[in-house]
Amino acid sequence: MKIMFVAAEGAPFAKTGGLGDVIGALPKSLVKKGHQVAVVLPYYDMVDAKFGDQVEDFMYYFTNVGWRHQYVGVKKLVRDGIEFYFLDNQYYFYRGKIYGDWDDGERFAYFQLAALELMEKIDFIPDILHVHDYHTGMIPFLLKEKYHWIEAYRNIKTVFTIHNIEFQGQFDPDMLGNLFGVGYERYADGTLRWNEALNWMKAAVLYADRVTTVSPSYAEEIMTLEFGKGLDQVMRMESGKISGIVNGIDTDLFNPETDQYLEAPFSAADLSGKAVDKLKLQERLGLPARSDVPLIGIVSRLTDQKGFSLVVSELQHILQFDLQIVVLGTGYPDYENAFSWFASQYPDKLSANITFDLGLAQQIYGASDLFLMPSAFEPCGLSQMMAMRYGSLPIVHEVGGLRDTVIPYNELDHTGTGFSFYDFSGYIMTNTIEYALETYFNRPDDWKTLQKQAMSQDFSWDTASQAYEYLYNELH
Repeated sequence: MKIMFVAAEGAPFAKTGGLGDVIGALPKSLVKKGHQVAVVLPYYDMVDAKFGDQVEDFMYYFTNVGWRHQYVGVKKLVRDGIEFYFLDNQYYFYRGKIYGDWDDGERFAYFQLAALELMEKIDFIPDILHVHDYHTGMIPFLLKEKYHWIEAYRNIKTVFTIHNIEFQGQFDPDMLGNLFGVGYERYADGTLRWNEALNWMKAAVLYADRVTTVSPSYAEEIMTLEFGKGLDQVMRMESGKISGIVNGIDTDLFNPETDQYLEAPFSAADLSGKAVDKLKLQERLGLPARSDVPLIGIVSRLTDQKGFSLVVSELQHILQFDLQIVVLGTGYPDYENAFSWFASQYPDKLSANITFDLGLAQQIYGASDLFLMPSAFEPCGLSQMMAMRYGSLPIVHEVGGLRDTVIPYNELDHTGTGFSFYDFSGYIMTNTIEYALETYFNRPDDWKTLQKQAMSQDFSWDTASQAYEYLYNELH
């Protein structure tokens, strides 16, 4: 099949989160399976800084963004068998950041129009056009309503993936004529209208041939009032074409046997290196070097979404247990300050690293016995999968992708890959931590079994991409 991805970010070029990881990994996996894959991304200044000497100036054209006649430079790079096309317009994309400008609506309107016109110009007419999150959400609509006169485009099937339903692209309806150059009929009849605004994500869900989210549980959750962020009614209406596929992780990169950041490599068959890594991390961070104390790792953005209201409210209580906690991340100042304060009060139990450091993150995965991730909501989550790869057992809130990837420990039949709790409450979370510690101290054989089961889970993209392949084949 010919498959084209259009997204606002993609690793290793420009990335802020999970969307970037997916665009970095899924196309690579599909190329391995013999598909022809192209990826279209904006050419940001940070891409130019890192990859400017590797891209070729391929061609240029102009696109009309309403009355504006805008330049589109096309830069091309072939990497891992994928054709990457970058759309270059310095006015829109040399901002020092990917998102968060006052004119994001205009910037991504331009990007979508330019991407649709690109297909014909480079003679890459895909069987499947796979777009991601609200920044590309108008593409399925534009394909059917604005570009339907292009004969070559008529058989293209579209897939839209929701990575986070919180960001929907809600704009003034004047944008339809002013930027997209289309009429108001679909706004007037209610199709594109939601809460008296033009809603790009609603447009994508209605017009795409298939809609996916990044875990089966999240696909169900977004149909509820609690998690649908106002669009649950639309999701229920279109439920027949919505499915959830869990993201993979880069199992070459996250591999305890070859990780360059670990002092001592290890595997499920021989965990002795993990004990060395634990002592090294304790020494590095000034914690007492004890092999017998359970070490809990936290690598996260310190925000409400990630469940830190629970952690901070319970920290005084949790620190009474015989344990050590290592925190790495930045986020809301209140949470940063709370961790720093508790670290000063309990220097033998808590190390707070309010920064981001890739090497330290890998060392925490490698060294920790447990990994705390009590997210309030989590479309997919990658950290819990990375932790399991390193034999660090996750403690998670049973929600979204966490529920789909972590099997709770069952002491009767010794199954499981971690620990989980259902009610989003600090008290319940602390009880779950206590249960995990009790297992660590009193059932060491079960602990080793859980570690091996966690490390043998298959979270590779080669497996995850099979579900996408199946979906594409259904459409093709």
